[in-house]
Amino acid sequence: MQQLRTAGEPDNALVRAFPTWLGDRARPSLAAMPEGRLAPASPFSVTVAGQAVTIPYRIYHDEPPESTVRTLAATEATVLHCLYTRHSDGRIRQRHVEQVVGSSEPWAVPFVVQLVGEYVVEILETIARDLPHLTEAGSAHQRSYGEFVAGNASFFARTERRAVSYWSRYHRRRYPAFSDYPACRLLESLRAAAADRAGLVLPRHTPGP
Repeated sequence: MQQLRTAGEPDNALVRAFPTWLGDRARPSLAAMPEGRLAPASPFSVTVAGQAVTIPYRIYHDEPPESTVRTLAATEATVLHCLYTRHSDGRIRQRHVEQVVGSSEPWAVPFVVQLVGEYVVEILETIARDLPHLTEAGSAHQRSYGEFVAGNASFFARTERRAVSYWSRYHRRRYPAFSDYPACRLLESLRAAAADRAGLVLPRHTPGP
């Protein structure tokens, strides 16, 4: 039988992935997660709405039963799906990012942006397909993503470099030009959102559109 944490026993490494102002809304999500086989690995830090958070690069928790997920309120479920976008299994990351990209909550944004710099092209295609409002002027998605990228310029630059590296290593045969690679289009949309929301023209670390 899978052992679940109680709301009074959160995994601190996962709590730190969300701003403190999210408060206790994250606790039922953490309580629903089976114990991880390994500790969360290689955390990275970003700023969300002015507050530093530390998000694990990978987690190793089995998925909770769907019946458990259905008991969570909408915000709690989104928190859970955000965490599973960090799973070590790419298929699990893809299933859960499908549930996150529709959210314009500022604390959900870094989980999606991080995936733009990773190597699973099917996840990139999912994000590109399900994040249509990113380029819509004045939309909630453009605002949230633009403000996040503008406030985390070094993280965005690192994401660009990683996307180029994975494209060159794994996907260059399928996409001879980086401009045809799904991550390129997403990075350009994120760059444009930052310019529109904050008037910030970020230096480019990719071969260009």
